[in-house]
Amino acid sequence: MVDFKGVRNNKGHDQRLLEAATTKSGGLQLPPFHHQRLLEAATTKSGGLHLPPFHYQQLLEAATTKSGGLQFPPFHHQHQRLLETSTTKSGGLQLPPFHHHHYHYHQQLFSCKVIKIFILLFTISTYCLVLYCHSNTYPLESFPNSYNSFSSFSQDFRQGNILPSTSKKQSKLKQVLKEAAMADKTVIITTLNAAWTAPNSIFDLFLESFRIGNNTNSLLNHVLVVALDQTAYSRCLEIHSHCYALITNGVDFSGEAHFMSDDYLKMMWRRIDFLRIVLEMGYNFIFTDADILWFRRPFAHFYSHADFQIACDHYVHNSFNLKNAPNGGFKYVKSNNQTIQFYKFWYDSRKIYPEKHDQDVLNIIKFHPFLKKIKLKIMFLDTAYFGGFCEPSKDVNLVCTMYANCCVGLGNKIHDLKMAINDWKNYMALPSGETISKRHTWTVPRICGLKFIKNHFSSHVIEKQSLDRVSNSTNKTS
Repeated sequence: MVDFKGVRNNKGHDQRLLEAATTKSGGLQLPPFHHQRLLEAATTKSGGLHLPPFHYQQLLEAATTKSGGLQFPPFHHQHQRLLETSTTKSGGLQLPPFHHHHYHYHQQLFSCKVIKIFILLFTISTYCLVLYCHSNTYPLESFPNSYNSFSSFSQDFRQGNILPSTSKKQSKLKQVLKEAAMADKTVIITTLNAAWTAPNSIFDLFLESFRIGNNTNSLLNHVLVVALDQTAYSRCLEIHSHCYALITNGVDFSGEAHFMSDDYLKMMWRRIDFLRIVLEMGYNFIFTDADILWFRRPFAHFYSHADFQIACDHYVHNSFNLKNAPNGGFKYVKSNNQTIQFYKFWYDSRKIYPEKHDQDVLNIIKFHPFLKKIKLKIMFLDTAYFGGFCEPSKDVNLVCTMYANCCVGLGNKIHDLKMAINDWKNYMALPSGETISKRHTWTVPRICGLKFIKNHFSSHVIEKQSLDRVSNSTNKTS
C-alpha cells in the first residue's frame, strides 16, 4: 500500500502533478506510471478525495465538461476506480462546501423546471377534462342534447325540480326515474302541458282509465308525468306521485299545441330527445301519450326479443312488416346501444325533414340502412290489443289500450275518450260469464276517426286552394 502521508504532505509535488495532468478539454490526463499512485494516495479510507484546498476548484473545473459529467481519457481504466473510491457509502460524491453549493443550485434549477412543467400539464389536463365532462353531461334537463339543439334552462322552479347545477338536474331526473321504475328498470312515461292537465281534461281521463282498468291501478306507481310548463307541473304535484318539470327557455307549451304548428313540432321533437336521455340513463320505458286509455296490462303482448316496438295507426297483420303505419304515441323501448343510437339518429333526422313531425320522419327512416347497420330489432304492435280511433280494437275482451288518434282538437278528443270510458264501464259491469262468451265492440269513435281526418284535411286543402286563388287574383289585378 502507498504511503498516504508522504504523498499528501508533498504539496508542491501534488500541485505540479495535478496541473500537468489537467488538459484544456476538462479531462484528467495522467501519465501511465502516475495515475495509480495519485488515485490511491488521494483517496482516504472513507472513500472521499482529499486534495489540497488550493487544487479542489481547478481539478473539478478541469475535469468537468459542459454537460456536467467527469471526462476521463479512454486509456485510463482507473476512472472507474476513481469514481468508486470517491463515492461514500451513501452513494454520493464527497465535495468541498464550495462545490456543494454549486451542485445544489443546479439541482434546484432542475427541480423548478420539473415543477413548472408538471403544473402546466396538470392545468391543461384539468381544462380538457372539464370540457369533456361538460359536453357529455346529460343535457336533457337543460334540453340541448349532444347536437346542441335547444338552449339551457334559465328558470329555477320554487319546487326545486329545475336546479341551477347540471349535476343536481341529473340527480333529480335519476331520482324520479328510480322512484317510478319497476323491478326491471322500466318506467311508464307521459308528457303533458297546461291545456291537457286542466280539471276534467285529458289528464284526469288518463288517470281514471288506470283506476277502472283490469288490474291496472297499481301501474300508476310507475307512471312518470313529464310536465312541459310550470302550470302542468303544479297540477301534477297535486294529484300524482311522480312528476318532472321539463321546461324550454323561450318556448311556451302551456296552451293547446295545434297539429303541425311550430310549437307542436318543437314539443314532439323535444319528447324524442328526452326519451333518448332516459335510455342513456339505463331505463327501459313505455311511452304513452296522455290521450291513451289503459284498460289492461300490456306486458304479455310485448315481444321479448325486440329492441323497439311501437303501436300502429294501421296494422297489416305482420309485426315485422315495415309497411305498418307506426304511431309514436305508444311504444315500448329497451335501453341498449341499438336504441340509443337509433334515438340519436331519429332526432338528428329532423334537420333533413324540418317540416315533418317525429312520426312522419319515423315512417321514412324505418327503411334506412342505418337501422340494419346497428342491428335494431323493430316490431309493430297489433291494433287488436293496442287500438285507437284510427283502427279500433274489434273486441273489448282483448283490448289493452285505446288511443285518441285520428282526432284533431282537444274538445273532440275529450268527447270520444269519455265515450270509450263509458263503454269500458258498461263492459266491466256485465256478469263475468257474459263478458267472456260475447264479443263486445266500441261505440267510438263518434267524432274522431278516419272519416273525421279525411274531412278535416280535405277542408284544409280546399281552404288553402281558395286562399291561393284569392292571392293569385289579387296579384293579377295589382
